[in-house]
Amino acid sequence: MTLEHYIPFNKEFLLEQQITAFAEDQEKASDFKKLFDIIEHYYHYESFNLNRNLKQNYALFDPDLSEKERKRFIGKSDFPVFKETLLTVLKRGNYYRIDNETLASAIKESDLIGLNLSIDFNAFKDFELYARGHHKAKEKVKKYFFWKKEVEIEYYDRVLVYLNYSDADYLHKKKVKLGKMPIDPGSIALKIFKRVPKNDLETIFPNAIPRMSVKDKMLLWVPGIFGGISLLSAKVIPALINMYDAYQTGETIDLLNSKTSLNQGLIALGILSAYCFRQYNNFVNKKIRYSKMLSDSLYFKNLGNNSGAFYSLLNSSEEEVLKETILAYSFLHKSENPLTPDELDSQIESWFKTKLKTDLDFDVNDALLKLKNIGLGIENNGKWKVIPLKEALITIDELWDNVFEYNVTQKM
Repeated sequence: MTLEHYIPFNKEFLLEQQITAFAEDQEKASDFKKLFDIIEHYYHYESFNLNRNLKQNYALFDPDLSEKERKRFIGKSDFPVFKETLLTVLKRGNYYRIDNETLASAIKESDLIGLNLSIDFNAFKDFELYARGHHKAKEKVKKYFFWKKEVEIEYYDRVLVYLNYSDADYLHKKKVKLGKMPIDPGSIALKIFKRVPKNDLETIFPNAIPRMSVKDKMLLWVPGIFGGISLLSAKVIPALINMYDAYQTGETIDLLNSKTSLNQGLIALGILSAYCFRQYNNFVNKKIRYSKMLSDSLYFKNLGNNSGAFYSLLNSSEEEVLKETILAYSFLHKSENPLTPDELDSQIESWFKTKLKTDLDFDVNDALLKLKNIGLGIENNGKWKVIPLKEALITIDELWDNVFEYNVTQKM
């Protein structure tokens, strides 16, 4: 998997790490904390505006609202604005889109449940998956009979699923059944999950239905059909024919041999039936395991649904923005000379690798743009520097003071 922009450490930890550079100057350390306290409040205000924008333009498509409530937002909710704002929040939070090839591979392969799932994509006008962060863990999965094998499973730390449901006419035309899902046609569902297996991505779709794989079907039907025909033709049917012929002709029936042959055939059929039942039971057990995984995902792994997902997204995006600003300002402040974006990028990524044993792709251009937008970063001939700490405090304080401007005119 390619390196991500996501920074897997919380902002307080990173801030403390950078403050160590001012260990001998307590005044500078205090000023540094004050600076980023004000910056955090400013970014929180930005997130508040994004949240208000999202809720306003999502309301018409929110499945949690009643039809009567949604009608109030006709002409007020704008889908293009909602989608653009959502993508902005995801980008700020360092989420990236999971491509269709990865999803197709997950549907084809299943690490934990070993079960094929069928998803009717006609239910969706559009669907997208976004992820952030990943890790690997050892898990034991059942292979044959009672044998369990330890395998390495790759997990996404966070996954957002965006489902834009088709209109009612299209669903009817394609004969799509939403079942008992409380989803209205034309609505948009949003769900955030944590710790989702990469090869079991399909399990987070609400309309994923378990299906028997070709292997399951062959193990169930091939032995059953061919074994059943073979036993019936070799044992049971001949014994019954002999008994019937003897009855018709009045000959003495060899009950011992006939009964023995018939019993052997019936016992063999019983064993075959038990085998077929066992194979089908294996499939049923897989469905139970899938239901358990789905239940765990909904109860323990779900972090937010629909408009409730905005808070999780905005909180993570706000923190990512702040972390990038902390790092860019700190490293430029410590540098004796202005740095190019590549030089700054290399220094920060090397610091993560050597100090925190972490490989990541720091989004240096985004971080520098943030510094410039809040007045702390200066670019000259492709090289960047930041204004001194005392001056930075005055600049960011003025920025925060001017967030709310009230012009009061008094009539004389």
